Amino acid sequence: MAKLDETLTMLKDLTDAKGIPGNEKEPREVMQKYIAPYADDVTTDHLGSLIAKKSGDENGPKVMVAGHLDEIGFMVTRIDDDGFVFFQTVGGWWNQVMLAQRVTIMTRDGDVTGVIGSKPPHILSADERKKPVEIKDMFIDIGASNKEEAEEFGVRPGDSIVPYFEFTPLKNDKVMLAKAWDNRIGCAIAIEVLKRLKNEQHPNTVYGVGTVQEEIGLRGARTSTHAIKPDIGFAVDVGIAGDMPGVSDKDASSEMGKGPQIVLYDASMVSHKGVRDLVIGTAEENEIPFQYEAMPGGGTDSGQIHLTGEGVPSLSITVATRYIHSHAAMLHRDDFENTVDLLVKVIQKLDRETVNNITFN
Repeated sequence: MAKLDETLTMLKDLTDAKGIPGNEKEPREVMQKYIAPYADDVTTDHLGSLIAKKSGDENGPKVMVAGHLDEIGFMVTRIDDDGFVFFQTVGGWWNQVMLAQRVTIMTRDGDVTGVIGSKPPHILSADERKKPVEIKDMFIDIGASNKEEAEEFGVRPGDSIVPYFEFTPLKNDKVMLAKAWDNRIGCAIAIEVLKRLKNEQHPNTVYGVGTVQEEIGLRGARTSTHAIKPDIGFAVDVGIAGDMPGVSDKDASSEMGKGPQIVLYDASMVSHKGVRDLVIGTAEENEIPFQYEAMPGGGTDSGQIHLTGEGVPSLSITVATRYIHSHAAMLHRDDFENTVDLLVKVIQKLDRETVNNITFN
């Protein structure tokens, strides 16, 4: 791999970190390392979400920019007598992307490598071969001879299991492959927003947040928003990129590299019109490219942020990403940088009067 610049090193550290819902310690520590130099203080809520505060005008509104720390993965549920590990999915998986993939089991004695297996096709009936293998029929092979040896390796029920994939810039070095873009890219955006605001005036207090347990119900967004009590909320996450064979515009119209996605609607919320109009106007004024997105089958942390307390005007801004919820996803560096640029310019506008106009119109 070619030498990585400062930003790519941060993205590598974030995506290589292992953290499924309920065990986000590694990515939280990486995010804290990178965001602390630009924050007045960094705390966590009682569920484990990271909250970094950057003060501009202490009397101004509070603005929350949240990515989620967790990635989809698995959890050990049992070990059979032959040493094979059975698991529960943690987050949404499609069975066709799982078989023969390498995984890492995080045990109390260190990491253990395994591979997801199933009965080989050679011994399946003709009808069975036509059907995808069900997740309940999969297992993880760690090379143990029996249950006792697997336990000697340190594996036990409750251990986290994480997909294995190393951060990899492609030949077009603006295109990057990694596990856990969903949603370490959102955490990286929160870090970069605070970094850009380090020596800038902003008429508010900004909170860069890494939430926990998004993939299993937006749980950390609920607790961290209660802790912050923001006036305006932004969830930054991944969205669907449709620029690939077999996908039509009516299914997914966004393309990698064409700018952040402004989410109009998803299964967890209708975007706040006032916030949406401000963000779109700011993008147009500054000639920042953007795309529209609607995700009737998915949601982001905004789904909880906007329901907290008496309600928080909120918007989701996402980065078009191919192959999410698999071992390796792909996105474009320009979309990351344009999302940061857009959020910084919006935050610089969010004084008390502007927020009041958004809230009460």
